[in-house]
Formats: sequence, C-alpha cells, structure tokens
Amino acid sequence: MTRDGVFEAPGRINLIGEHTDYNDGFVLPIALPHVARVTAARRDDGVLRMSSRQAHGVTEVRLVDLAPGAVTGWAAYVAGVVWALRDAGHPIGGFGLLVDGNVPLGAGLSSSAALESATALAVTELSGVSLDRRTLARIAQRAENEFVGMPCGIMDQSASLLARERHALLLDTRTMATEHIPFDLTPAGLSLLVVDTKAPHRLVDGEYAARRRDCHRAAELLGVPALRDLDPADLDRARHDLPDRLARRVRHVVTENQRVLEVAELLRADRIREIGPLMTASHASLRDDYEVTVPELDVAVDTLLAAGALGARMTGGGFGGCVISLVEETAVEACTTAVHTAFAEHGFATPDCWTATAAAGARRTDHVPAGVE
Repeated sequence: MTRDGVFEAPGRINLIGEHTDYNDGFVLPIALPHVARVTAARRDDGVLRMSSRQAHGVTEVRLVDLAPGAVTGWAAYVAGVVWALRDAGHPIGGFGLLVDGNVPLGAGLSSSAALESATALAVTELSGVSLDRRTLARIAQRAENEFVGMPCGIMDQSASLLARERHALLLDTRTMATEHIPFDLTPAGLSLLVVDTKAPHRLVDGEYAARRRDCHRAAELLGVPALRDLDPADLDRARHDLPDRLARRVRHVVTENQRVLEVAELLRADRIREIGPLMTASHASLRDDYEVTVPELDVAVDTLLAAGALGARMTGGGFGGCVISLVEETAVEACTTAVHTAFAEHGFATPDCWTATAAAGARRTDHVPAGVE
C-alpha cells in the first residue's frame, strides 16, 4: 500500500486505580514501550480497508455501511473509531489501514485502546481534522463502548494518548484533569516487574459489565451521581443501606480512589518504596470486595510478596491478565524464578515476566515496518 503516514500508540499498565474510571474516579497509569502501529493511506472510493500482520485476510466495508455490528473481531476496534468520528460529524473519508504491533494480546495491557488511539490519530491527522487528545480519547472510548460492545471507562485511551515518558499519568476521569508525576525507578534501584499470567483475559463476556451495573445501582441507591462522590466516612452507611455484594463493590471503589491519591502523593515526595503496601492492599480489595481475580493472579501476587517484592497487585480489568510488582532491581531474577516455580507447581501455563518502564504516548513516526510498500 502507498502510505501517507505511520502512527503508533502504546499499551498501558495501571499502577493503581482499578475499576474507578467508570465511577468518575482517579487512575494512575503509565504507557508502555509496546505499541500498536497503523500505516495509513487515504482512499477516494469511500471504502475502509483493514488488514493486520497478526491476522489473516482483509476486511473491507463501505463508510456508509458502518454501524455497530457491521464489523467484528480485531477490525471492529479500527472501524469503530472511524464510525465514531463520522457520527460526531467529522469528515473522515476512505482509508487503507495496515495494523501491526507488539502489545501482548489478552494480557490486560490495553492492546485495544492502543489500536483505537493509533487509528484515531492517523485518520484525523491525515483528514485535516484537528481534535485535542482528550476529545480523541472520548471518541476512542465511544468506539469501544458502542461499536465493539465493551463498556470500558476512559482510562485506557487517555493513557495511550496523553502519557509522557518517565511519568505516571494522574487522571481525574470526571473532569479529565491530568497531572504528569515523575515515575523513573532506575535511580532508586527499583524495577516494575510484570507477570503476564497467560490466564485468558476476555471482558466482553459480561463480568466487567456486571461490575459496572453494580456500581451504578449502588450510586443510585445511595443518592449520589457516582461512587466518586463518596468518601471513607460514607462506608458505614453503604454497608447498612446496601445488599452485601453492592456494599463490597462500593468499599473497593471508595478505598481504591483513596489509594490512588496516596500513591500520587508519595510519588511527588519521591517516596517510591512506600507505595508497595498500597499496591498490595489494592489487590486484596480487588480479590475480596470486587471479586475480579483468578487463581493465577492471586498465586502470582502471593509468590512475589513471599520472594521479597515491596508490593504486588493485579492490573487491568481482572479475570486474567497481568500482575505488577515493585521490586528491588537486585531481586528481579529471584522473583521471576519464584513465579515460574509456583506456576509449574500449580499446573498453570508458563508466565512471561519482564520489567516495564514509563513510555511516551501516541505519536506519528517515520518508522515503517519492513515489507510495507
């Protein structure tokens, strides 16, 4: 294909703030060096043509036929962005789009948001449509919510589009206010160890949506716009007024928001080691109150802590995916070995372990995959 531009957008890891974004709460992600890449070429025939180096075949659809349900599979994330932009009144024409990338699929690292963000940046810039990145994040979120059918919050797309290298992104998902907080572990002799448990991570099957419904129902019963509007002093009332399941969902969201703000304050003060216990408390809350962990996630966390990690938690929506841990740089090898041993003893799939650094957000790049013509 004749290329007009190449665009990349990163996956993300959420340091803390899980299942808070659709409750108008706070999140603290970093972007990863792993990216989704979109090589784009404009077309004048009103057709969207999509192909991927990770999948066989080509998907073509006329722009006038774009509607939720018209495209399925990986291509829905691409087509959904074009649909959302056009539905919002922006003049996006036909495109040929070749997708590539190295964000691990199904690991809870937001490969879908990376693809949406790269697509949004590509088709708007090449169409002469000027939108700020917060607006692009909303467009990408709508694509995933309404076109793909996944009721995600705004965090993943925001992290992919707004993040800065060597910084964590503190995001208020209600106001979209952001703060870039330095997050560089190397000078402190620390590493962020990621364990991809290889447990299947599929959220469209209803569990994620069920948690979101629980939260909205709880907010309705408590008479607040969103669970963001509660603070720890309200938890006794929630426990008294709500069914047990809803009260536990509320407790997670309220305490998780508090943990995000505490971690942000510690990072500002360069007290990085002290965030470890808050990470571990987050995991316990996700396990016991929000009920989104699986055995692989819990075993990984327990094993890392026993091996000397300063803190560990699942990251992402749960029901599979990854665990992150804050470890001394000198302990990375021992923690990795311990996790591999524990997974073998439990009969789990062999995990992937690697260290993460905070990378830059979406961008246009001159890098072109070999063999693209």
